[in-house]
Amino acid sequence: MFVQNILGIETSCDETGVAVYNPERGIVAELVYTQADHAAYGGVVPELASRDHVRKLPGMIREVLDRAELQAGDLDAVAYTAGPGLAGALLVGASTAVALATAADIPAIAVHHMEGHLLSPLLEDNAPEFPFVALLVSGGHSMLVEVTRPGHYQLLGETLDDAAGEAFDKTARLLGLGFPGGPEVARLAEQGDRERFDFPRPMVNRPGLDFSFSGLKTHTRELVARQSPDDYADIAAGFEQAVVDTLVIKCKRALKQTRLERLIIAGGVSANRRLRAALDQALPGQVYYPRLSLCTDNGAMIAYAGWYRRSEGTTDGKVAVRPRWPLDQLLPMASVDGQTGDGKRET
Repeated sequence: MFVQNILGIETSCDETGVAVYNPERGIVAELVYTQADHAAYGGVVPELASRDHVRKLPGMIREVLDRAELQAGDLDAVAYTAGPGLAGALLVGASTAVALATAADIPAIAVHHMEGHLLSPLLEDNAPEFPFVALLVSGGHSMLVEVTRPGHYQLLGETLDDAAGEAFDKTARLLGLGFPGGPEVARLAEQGDRERFDFPRPMVNRPGLDFSFSGLKTHTRELVARQSPDDYADIAAGFEQAVVDTLVIKCKRALKQTRLERLIIAGGVSANRRLRAALDQALPGQVYYPRLSLCTDNGAMIAYAGWYRRSEGTTDGKVAVRPRWPLDQLLPMASVDGQTGDGKRET
């Protein structure tokens, strides 16, 4: 099925993202609005997030279409994040997408948020070929996935408690830093000594590919309680290095276990420069990333994933959100080269 212009809408948490994707032109136009009100609360407040999406989304859609020099009638489909995420925030994007699609008599495509992240490195000029291992690390997710082709994913390992991004946010609060915590901890860590304090590398001495960061968070909390603010840069540096080392060890193990040679990394934590440098050093020439602007939540990745889904015939047509939606419950899709899936879920 030949599909041209896809509008993508992302409202899963505290970013409002809108973009138009065209397979011949790439990302035609995009906008991302990051909500600022949550910083005062040290975390995302669901009701505030939903209200901000309602306030910003209509104008952003109009502006993106204007930048793309398109009308609603020029669109072939509207893709929206259906989950996982905050229920109210998801409903804002879903209802807007379905209303727009209905008015324009085009399909609405429900997209899995993590599939959007997983496919985002394919938007780059040096896109990896299938198959590959994907490390998805964000505020709410840390997982390793074997990807044989679009829509065909096997979960290799995931976090048993806090995700890496959550651990960064909680550490930032312990150190009196702002929200979101990942960039704040990374900035402070640049001034610190990474070797001064001994931090655990959780679960690296056990078999398997699961993650656990709650123990690292507890260790950090106890360390902060014993030290003064003058030591916070060293604590931030040691904490960040422990997370990076843990992720690198698990990625190398996943490639060895699957006998694959390519790794992609996506999600908000994939913007961490020390993590990128460590992976490049450990796996030279084997690691692929999205550009920094595509690491955080955005409409372009949703439009792109929607294009893949629409190209194999997926349509939705109703307002449907799934705040909890495991990636291994996502139905496979036919690949755009004409191959078809077996219609079964891969787990």
